[in-house]
Amino acid sequence: MTQAQALNILKTGNSVFLTGEPGAGKTYTINKYVSYLRSKKVNVAITASTGIAATHVGGMTIHSWSGIGISKMLSKEELREIARNSRILNRMLKTSVLIIDEISMLDGRTFDLIELVCRTVRKKDEPFGGMQVVCVGDFFQLPPVSRQGEPIPEFAFQSKAWQMMDPRVCYLTEHHRQDDKVFLGVLRSMRSGFLSDEDKDVLLSRSVDTNFDHADLDVPKLFTHNANVDQLNEYELRRIPGKKESFDMEMHGAPPLVEQLKRGCLSPETLHLKKGAQVMFTKNSFNENYVNGTIGVITGFMPESKYPIVRTRSGQVIEVAKSSWSIRAEDKELASIVQFPLRLAWAMTVHKSQGMSLDAAFVDLSNAFVCGQGYVALSRVRNLEGLHLGGLNAQALEVNQDVLMKDAEFRDQSHDAEELLEMLTEEDLKTRHDAFVRDCNGIIESDVEEWIQLLKKPKKAIKKRKK
Repeated sequence: MTQAQALNILKTGNSVFLTGEPGAGKTYTINKYVSYLRSKKVNVAITASTGIAATHVGGMTIHSWSGIGISKMLSKEELREIARNSRILNRMLKTSVLIIDEISMLDGRTFDLIELVCRTVRKKDEPFGGMQVVCVGDFFQLPPVSRQGEPIPEFAFQSKAWQMMDPRVCYLTEHHRQDDKVFLGVLRSMRSGFLSDEDKDVLLSRSVDTNFDHADLDVPKLFTHNANVDQLNEYELRRIPGKKESFDMEMHGAPPLVEQLKRGCLSPETLHLKKGAQVMFTKNSFNENYVNGTIGVITGFMPESKYPIVRTRSGQVIEVAKSSWSIRAEDKELASIVQFPLRLAWAMTVHKSQGMSLDAAFVDLSNAFVCGQGYVALSRVRNLEGLHLGGLNAQALEVNQDVLMKDAEFRDQSHDAEELLEMLTEEDLKTRHDAFVRDCNGIIESDVEEWIQLLKKPKKAIKKRKK
């Protein structure tokens, strides 16, 4: 399915599961839909399953938005307490479209609880209280996790709420990240669960000696554990001679929401930089021609402001300005943090790399411990030439068998949705799109024009039109 087809389905108001391979354009498509909704004055809530993902999409975690926090179960009294909370009540009653990004990492039991809360607060028996729910993500990527002592988590598609919602599946098939057909073929083989010996040989052909000096390989390093990342970044910064410049994050708003933003932001609370430090941009800025994942080197600092200057791999020199990350609801800013959109980029975890596109990376999967880690890490890189493989274990190449079986079903459902879409004329589509906007109390330009013309007529004509 193309992005344009998915947008047409989204605009009809059906709940949707928007999925596809890494680089298929899920984020681009959902951003286009959000812009469309806002242009029609339709209230949309943008949430995500994790703080990192929420920061990327400029929203809040679905846990905070729904009021459940870290709870996996709620008593009747706790449910009533959430429903009596005026802030949550107003937020849910105003929302017509609920977007949940990185749905793969949301436990199915939590998804059920969120559905129950929405239905209870909105006092409607329809799934999620009648909101359009748009789940975005790829179940082949990082799965939900549970704390020690908790039941083994299930995927959102295994929940009762998913069955109730019965989403239209939009499986994007265009590809905008990998430009290497051989590498793309290997990633698709991993995704299909049938990685041949030839595919493994292709990956192993990119192996490097792990005993090398990391400074000799000037690319980001991806590891599965935080300890490796912190150790390497601190070591490399110390090796650079010269004065260290430090920049503290500015924080505004409710402390719990500020903490959520800090946990999700890839830029650190205190950013330590030196001339010569390898850095990565942590946010998109199409005006400045950098995106989340653009790599560069600090070439110096502005004389008065001390703002860092970065030369990217493409040779572009950028005088970096501070950026803000915020949590908004009902078009109001609830909390924000301000920091340079940079982080040290000698190393990062696979978890924090999700959603990025990297020109090159060293990837060490020798300690992979969950299905999806290998696929996420490898699919960050644009082509095979940019991959420097430090190690693999069996877990790194595995995909979850439940996901594998469900994926075939998702593809069939997406094909069915395409066929239904093709049966509609442009006029039929416009009628459905406009009807959904009206149901959400949004604005249709033709309606506004009609009322303007009516206001120019005598009052009797207006009364007749109202009847």
